[in-house]
Amino acid sequence: MKLTLTQFVSLDGVSQGPGSPDEDTSGGFTRCGWFVPHMDQDFIAQASRWLDLADALLLGQRTYTAFARDWPLITDPQDPFTTRMNSLPKYLASNTLTAGSWDPTTVLSGDINTELRELKAARGGEIQIHGSSTLAQSLFAAGLIDELRLVVAPVVVGSGRRLFPDGATPAGLRLLASRTTPGGLALHSYQLTGPPGYATYTGVRDVPSS
Repeated sequence: MKLTLTQFVSLDGVSQGPGSPDEDTSGGFTRCGWFVPHMDQDFIAQASRWLDLADALLLGQRTYTAFARDWPLITDPQDPFTTRMNSLPKYLASNTLTAGSWDPTTVLSGDINTELRELKAARGGEIQIHGSSTLAQSLFAAGLIDELRLVVAPVVVGSGRRLFPDGATPAGLRLLASRTTPGGLALHSYQLTGPPGYATYTGVRDVPSS
């Protein structure tokens, strides 16, 4: 299976607390909910198509706790995510929790990277990470993420936890798809390709033709 990461980020790279005013106030963060004003039906449709590719979800403890609290309470049959989110197998990466409250859940603990490599070796579609930026950073550093879907909101948040902080593991990426929505969201899909390349510009002849 392929491990994919879907992450909402601001123009200055903040990924903390995009979805509601009290979503994640850790570290004294007070600017939660910055993503919501830019959502539109075009983005909802694309997010639904991405979710349809999932065979399982992988979540960090903070995101899992919030999702397990909220998603079972959404019962609108017209909601494009409810049935999938509640029925998909969930993997919870945690060294403190021993069981999940959102069925079906399997807890991954200890050597999570090894367990994920075994899961990825199985046949299937995608194991999707949504949010869970701290977990995502460690998996990115371990080279376990195959595809990155960045949804960039047209806002500068100015503070908060960033998806790629100083000291993040260098990586090369190949752009797979890119487009914008009427609400101003930029949707970029990247394939991880290994270490980045480096070169020196000496003139236009260095630039490959498209």
